[in-house]
Amino acid sequence: QEQLVESGGGLVQAGGSLRLSCTASGRTFTNYIMGWFRQAPGKERDFVAAINWSGSSTRYADSVKGRFTISRDNAKNTVLLQMNTLKPDDTAVYYCAVSARGPLSNSPRLYDYWGQGTQVTVSS
Repeated sequence: QEQLVESGGGLVQAGGSLRLSCTASGRTFTNYIMGWFRQAPGKERDFVAAINWSGSSTRYADSVKGRFTISRDNAKNTVLLQMNTLKPDDTAVYYCAVSARGPLSNSPRLYDYWGQGTQVTVSS
């Protein structure tokens, strides 16, 4: 059974950094897109970033451009999200997701597998 497990969340002060990791198991997601979404209390699940299989193409939400970097290690079935210069508005549960459909999509409806989420809290 396919499973995505996120780690690396936590509490950080504004201006700090965190690195999220998501490891897939149960299958190798060859040629799949991997992405990150986030959901704050009372809000919809929003797109954060996505990366294609080779890592040659990435897409970011405007709110995180220049601060967050997505990368992947296919040998380890892992996708990473390096988050720098964090702001209180970045506080949310962060979800890893996998899509079998290209191109890079910012719609959660086009992602097929989801992790359970990891909490990121940024204090002011």
